[in-house]
Amino acid sequence: MNTYKKPYIIAEIGCNHKGDMEIAKELIKVAKIFCNVDAVKFQKRNNKELLTEDQYNTPHPNPINSYGSTYGEHREFLEFDVNQHKELKAFCEEVGITYSTSVWDLTSAKEISSLNPEFIKIPSACNNNITMLTWLCENYKGELHISTGMTTKTEIDDLVNLFKKHNRNKDLVLYNCTSGYPVPFEDVCLLDINLLIEKYGNEVKHIGFSGHHLGIAVDVAAYTLGANIIERHYTLDRTWKGTDHAASLEPMGMRKLSRDLKAVYKALSFKNADILPIEQVQRDKLKNQKG
Repeated sequence: MNTYKKPYIIAEIGCNHKGDMEIAKELIKVAKIFCNVDAVKFQKRNNKELLTEDQYNTPHPNPINSYGSTYGEHREFLEFDVNQHKELKAFCEEVGITYSTSVWDLTSAKEISSLNPEFIKIPSACNNNITMLTWLCENYKGELHISTGMTTKTEIDDLVNLFKKHNRNKDLVLYNCTSGYPVPFEDVCLLDINLLIEKYGNEVKHIGFSGHHLGIAVDVAAYTLGANIIERHYTLDRTWKGTDHAASLEPMGMRKLSRDLKAVYKALSFKNADILPIEQVQRDKLKNQKG
């Protein structure tokens, strides 16, 4: 019997659509038809709420990746409004893939909650936004997925306790994560998945893994350690302008990741007989030879 949960694979589109609805829809379609993943995820920000005036009006720290003359303009260019997200969710339903979004502030949380997606993600950067987390616990009924990058163990404890206080911990999915783009292998720290499972495995719904590394070997290892929800950034072209493309998988990489995770899931079982039927044929042929 397979004691592992089935892998659930999320293609994190984020802002890799370059502010273009047609590219966003193409990413959705390819994720479903070619990559065979379970869900796609976007991002939603209210930039005036999220950024200080100085941050909003300062030039992008890496101008070559910027879609505006200031960081605020850059972020606004990449932002879809709630009606566009509604259209994207409807498109996901049409092609048969789950829609989700990361929310970065309270206004965005309220807007995306109104669309009633299956789950909402809270990125590492916002997992200490108690006002937003409390509102979601009290008003949104779906799963809440939270990354734990750049977060202390005490802060993770506080986070889980907040969900327990609101009796929502069984809707919580905690992700092991290192915040960097891309992350070198020695900083992935996969064994922290063991710590999350030991401490919170019985208190939360699932333990996940959100990776920003290169390649797909690490994700398979994360799954075998017990992180059954695997999220990777995804793009149509890693050379496109923008911050996240370089740390993203292209469609073939995402397709291979999905294939490998499903193959490993099938393989993670015990023999149900000393000699399997497939072996019996070989045993009869090879083991009974006169020697």
